[in-house]
Amino acid sequence: MLKKEWEEKGYIDEPIEEGIDLRAEIRRMAKEKEAVILAHYYTTGDIQEVADFIGDSLALAQKAAQTEAKIIVMCGVHFMAETCKILCPDKLVLCPDLNAGCSLADSCKAEDLKKYKEEHPGYKVISYVNTTAAVKAHTDVVVTSGNAKKIVDTFPQDEKLIFGPDYNLGSYINSITGRNMLLWNGGCHVHERFSVEAIAALKQAHPEALVLAHPECKGPVLALADVVGSTAVILKHCIESDKKEFIIATEAGILHEIERQCEGKTFYPVPPEISEGSIGCSCNECNYMKMNTLKKIYNTLKYEWPSVTVPEDIRKEAVKPIERMLELS
Repeated sequence: MLKKEWEEKGYIDEPIEEGIDLRAEIRRMAKEKEAVILAHYYTTGDIQEVADFIGDSLALAQKAAQTEAKIIVMCGVHFMAETCKILCPDKLVLCPDLNAGCSLADSCKAEDLKKYKEEHPGYKVISYVNTTAAVKAHTDVVVTSGNAKKIVDTFPQDEKLIFGPDYNLGSYINSITGRNMLLWNGGCHVHERFSVEAIAALKQAHPEALVLAHPECKGPVLALADVVGSTAVILKHCIESDKKEFIIATEAGILHEIERQCEGKTFYPVPPEISEGSIGCSCNECNYMKMNTLKKIYNTLKYEWPSVTVPEDIRKEAVKPIERMLELS
């Protein structure tokens, strides 16, 4: 029986038997229980190595929709586990730590979006995937950073659109599509910390390096980038480019997979601000993503808890814009 304090914490904190091989046990239980372990690029390297599949938000949603596994373990943040449950209502969806939230998702409440829609009749709503199930239920189509432009382009040029909650991504999409979408004033606490000064200093120290930035960064940062794109786009460009040095303006967890696939190349993560000795340090990390640990994955598989649920009335509405995104991607 689960201890009350575990329920209050939102994860199982049972001590692990000394000498146990967590990775081996996680893989054994996953096979035994017909579970698939999905991990985002922003989780730690040890989690990415134990996962069945790693990817960005779009790839993880696509994988969840396709999996035949009985159990989905989502190693990411809470909205990602919700997305899995929306797409797979009959599967058990486990989240190693229910406290793994998202500052961007928190910036847009369902009741606030509903009110905003009422104040702007005739507008269609495009919501970033970094939103709660309840927000998705008020949405016409969901997008990721990787497919946002493609999906926005499917709307007539004169369509009235609301884009939220990431203001920076919406502003970037407006700039490259010529749109004038109304933008929700939300942001990612990681990507908003990147500064022009930090990138300029890194560029001065490494003049041959390409600058790759995630579109959740602020406009002045994106203006310095040679490539703007999702984590998947950044990874692909690093693999295919003839360049040997790269300045990376996104969450530092992506470096694990980039370095694994790009032997002989050098990567410089952008720090959140200039300080003595900070150039080149990997200090821009999502504290929510880092709540996932091997111990928590082991315990969540062992006890099949904590699980994520979505009320059926919300799920039925929220699945529509997600399926629309998958159709258009």
